[in-house]
Amino acid sequence: YMLRLNYGSRLVVMYFCGIFVPGVIFFRIFFIQALKYIRKRGYNYRNVVIIGAGEAGREIQSVLESDLSYGYRVIGYFDDEARSDGIIKVLGKISAVREFVIDNKIHEIYVAGPGYDESSASGLINFCDRNMIRVKFIAKYWKYGPLKKVQVYSYGDIPVVELRKEPLEIPSSRLLKRIFDIVFSALVTLLILPWLVPILAALVKLSSPGPVFFGQRRSGENNRTFICWKFRTMTVNAQADELQATKNDVRITPIGKFMRITNLDEFPQFFNVLIGDMSVVGPRPHMLRHTLEFSDLFNDYMVRQYIRPGITGWAQVNGYRGETTEREKLEKRLRHDLWYVENWSFFLDIKIIICTVINMVKGEKNAV
Repeated sequence: YMLRLNYGSRLVVMYFCGIFVPGVIFFRIFFIQALKYIRKRGYNYRNVVIIGAGEAGREIQSVLESDLSYGYRVIGYFDDEARSDGIIKVLGKISAVREFVIDNKIHEIYVAGPGYDESSASGLINFCDRNMIRVKFIAKYWKYGPLKKVQVYSYGDIPVVELRKEPLEIPSSRLLKRIFDIVFSALVTLLILPWLVPILAALVKLSSPGPVFFGQRRSGENNRTFICWKFRTMTVNAQADELQATKNDVRITPIGKFMRITNLDEFPQFFNVLIGDMSVVGPRPHMLRHTLEFSDLFNDYMVRQYIRPGITGWAQVNGYRGETTEREKLEKRLRHDLWYVENWSFFLDIKIIICTVINMVKGEKNAV
């Protein structure tokens, strides 16, 4: 229509796009609000009981009742040990659940009780199937952390639970990311480094005696050690491999401070990308000592090592870069890194690169 390769009105297409998209959005909003209005008045609910009044049971009740649009109403709990209090309503022992759900038109049962053995579970499933009641089991893995990417696969007839989904486990995704890394780094190496390196090399030499480049051992993919290259931003010192740069660090030269603020000191790492030690985007590589320290602080710290480290990353464009001494800030940086590992996409990498370029122009206030 738009290219006039067919007969028809382009104006009709424009009318359709102009009306359909706002119409769908309006309908969705109206439908959800109408559902909430109906459910506030006690209609269109699915009645639920929970087996097990422990932490998992209370947590699932909180989630089910957090949004009216879910359409659940928790009637109460069945538990052999717990008693009703101001928060929960215990309806009886677990043995009484079958009679209760038949007499009270219960639509779903959530099993959150510990120690619910295989024979009991099998009997409950058979009972629910015969009486058209849906039964759902709360996996024990929920308490291991914020595992929002849990997935279940079937290997033959065996269900297998994967606690953390990583897009870059897929070979085609890894290939796409690697091709982009090579093309992007090659363009930077051919178009930018030939004139940038001589300028910065001269400035580094003038700022203080010593080599132009500084190589440091860092933790890479699968915790493999590699040499990460940068323009030297400090005076030559014996602690460069062990002591992290701090705010107003006297070792940092004036030109070094400028290069750190604008990220220009990181440009030699495009060679690391070309040889496969790093990626353009990924969690920043840490010194070996810091990897050991941080992995002791956080159980899931080493998950960030599943993929190649990056010149820039999701944590960095969100302001979590430079010196980090507070545990809370360090944990936020780690959460951003893990979010990237679990939510990678090609377009996310493009977004991070664009944000990095903008930050380079503005200057990184957290850089040291």
